[in-house]
Amino acid sequence: MLDFVDKKKVKKLKAETLQQKQKIKKGKMLATDDTERQESLKQQRLEKAEKDRALNLERQKLAEHKAIQGQIRQMIEQNRIRKEDGDIAYHFTDSKKVKQLYISQSMHDDLSRGRLAIVKLEQQYEIVPEPVAVKINERDASYVLVCNNRVESVDDDPYADFKIPDDLMW
Repeated sequence: MLDFVDKKKVKKLKAETLQQKQKIKKGKMLATDDTERQESLKQQRLEKAEKDRALNLERQKLAEHKAIQGQIRQMIEQNRIRKEDGDIAYHFTDSKKVKQLYISQSMHDDLSRGRLAIVKLEQQYEIVPEPVAVKINERDASYVLVCNNRVESVDDDPYADFKIPDDLMW
């Protein structure tokens, strides 16, 4: 009977060691699963952070654009020159369409010489001084429709007294 008890003990010990080995194997498998899970979570966090950064950058750009539009609106409203109802039509283009404003002779001269400019604000055309139009153009060029190069008249022209004959042939 002694042999029989020993066989039972051996079987029991083998079973216990087998169970211990399986537990160790499971622990290692759990450990590898856990590290893989942690790596995937880390990757997801990095992707989310990158996505959040891109979204914040887009929001900042939108806020900057709105701020610039507000600045432009304020500049136009503060510096617009009241249009004098005149009898002279000034023609200009707005998105491939020819438009016209009726203005006075002095405003027409100033627009032609580049002292004044035409800007568009909410489907309305406003006349502003040239320095304001340059500042608006720096922020957003789509608002400025007409801004001619400034031409100053030459008062001390040495040849102003000489007339050019009409029949002069070169």
